[in-house]
Amino acid sequence: MKKLIVQIMSILAPSLVAKKSYQILTNPQIKKLREHELEFLDKAEKEKISFGEFSIQTYKWGSPEHEKILLIHGWEGQAGNFVDIIKELLQNEYYVISFDAPSHGFSSKGTTSLFEFSDLVGKMIIDNACKKLISHSFGGVATTYALFRNKEVNIDKYLLLTTPDKFSQRIDDVGKAVGITQKVKTILIKKLENELNIKVTDANVSNYVQEINVKKALIIHDKNDRVIPIEQSKNVYENWDVCRFQEIEGTGHFRILRDKSVAKSILHFMNDPI
Repeated sequence: MKKLIVQIMSILAPSLVAKKSYQILTNPQIKKLREHELEFLDKAEKEKISFGEFSIQTYKWGSPEHEKILLIHGWEGQAGNFVDIIKELLQNEYYVISFDAPSHGFSSKGTTSLFEFSDLVGKMIIDNACKKLISHSFGGVATTYALFRNKEVNIDKYLLLTTPDKFSQRIDDVGKAVGITQKVKTILIKKLENELNIKVTDANVSNYVQEINVKKALIIHDKNDRVIPIEQSKNVYENWDVCRFQEIEGTGHFRILRDKSVAKSILHFMNDPI
């Protein structure tokens, strides 16, 4: 019934529906963490840093003498999503760094965008001098765009746990969820391009990866992922000459972060000589 109302309103008041869709795109909804994830976050060295109008919650685990690795969560995710992976990394003597993006997790709330998220990723990579990265989901868009914008940054290893290719997919996802028409989507895209100073059709990971400085990359994607189709990750892989691809099954989009065999693949990739 709700979608039918939106479809009718899309015809009668397309600008109003586009405005509402824009609010959905720029105000992430965050799921609560599990109790053991919250407990593990409490064990981190925590620091709040200023970033634009936001207060960003950062986390560090392990010894600073060990090799650094930065974890970048997805849109509507948070650092606590990586708890199972972090535990494995700590057992292998990594110094793990992560954060909650603007309006995510325990950072302050407000209107934000994937591209503001990306600016923060760039800052975290540079400020912490990280050479190894792991991202999940739309964190791959934020990270590859950050590296595209900061071509002086050199990364040794970058592992992507699923990745979309096109930023426009997020718009399509919102469109399907609320039931907007193509006319409303066109208005929404124009508003995004004006507000964020981007060209939506150019915001593709498969374009960014061709111009970033990464020595070795690996994408792991479940073939039955219902959030991001595996074809998106495969297109990124096919356009990235330093990248390998690992197709898995039985984890979906979110359980991939808690799967033991995936954790082993991550460690093998990160520990393998360049």
